[in-house]
Amino acid sequence: MASMRDIKRRKESVQSTEQITKAMKLVSSVKLTKAKQNAEESKPYFDTMYETVAGMIAKSGQMSHPFLQKGKSDKKVVIVVSSNRGLAGGYNSNIVKLVSKDERFTPENTKIFSVGTKGRDALEHLGYEIVNDYSEAMNGPMYDDAIAVGKDVLSQFTMGNIGEIYLVYTIFKNTVVQIPTMVKLLPIDADDITSESEEAADPLERITLMNYEPAAEEALDAIVPKYINSLIFGGLTEAYASENGARMQAMDSATSNAEDMISDLSLRYNRARQASITQELTEIIAGASAIQ
Repeated sequence: MASMRDIKRRKESVQSTEQITKAMKLVSSVKLTKAKQNAEESKPYFDTMYETVAGMIAKSGQMSHPFLQKGKSDKKVVIVVSSNRGLAGGYNSNIVKLVSKDERFTPENTKIFSVGTKGRDALEHLGYEIVNDYSEAMNGPMYDDAIAVGKDVLSQFTMGNIGEIYLVYTIFKNTVVQIPTMVKLLPIDADDITSESEEAADPLERITLMNYEPAAEEALDAIVPKYINSLIFGGLTEAYASENGARMQAMDSATSNAEDMISDLSLRYNRARQASITQELTEIIAGASAIQ
């Protein structure tokens, strides 16, 4: 049986940990409020941009454009959005698994553009090539960060170094549920977008082709980079909210576990103390009896 000193030392250690987890929970709670607001404010723009490009392509007929066709290279780029810090439950591991468990993405044919050190380190350990790192963006995502990432991946695509671009991030649903998600950015799959647009569109609109001024190719050259940037920014804001939600939930669970351990250790300490007092009384009574 552990001594009273050992139990007391263990209890003090757990109490110290509880103070840390409680403080981290409060910090994450404050950050989550702002992150959630930013994600909600950017989501309408995020959704509208996707719907706009989808509608354009769906109503453009058989358009030939580099952004709509797979590149000559078999290489793929995956923009992986994770966090710079741990203690967020399975948040980072779920993102890494989404890439590493997908048979399409092997270390030989996949390049990683990382936003967040945790995802970067894990994928680098698995043998993936880390081309660029934008981890500072996760300290507080800005639209300029999305522009920087979008510019780099688009240049790789237009130069023919890669054939496909994917975005992996976590959708924020609530503080308990965060959904790891993968989105294909380029090439834009015209068939899938057309079918989605046709399901949502009015029957009369389905047969109405879109007219462009200037030409359709020039319009896509101007719009698609903004489309890519908006999707990346939407992913960053969703991921930032998800990270703080996951960390708040993890720290809440850790604090509850610490409280249970402290309660258990307090009970064990009191029992050990009672046993010690009982033993001392027994020895005193036995000694007194022996003297008599």
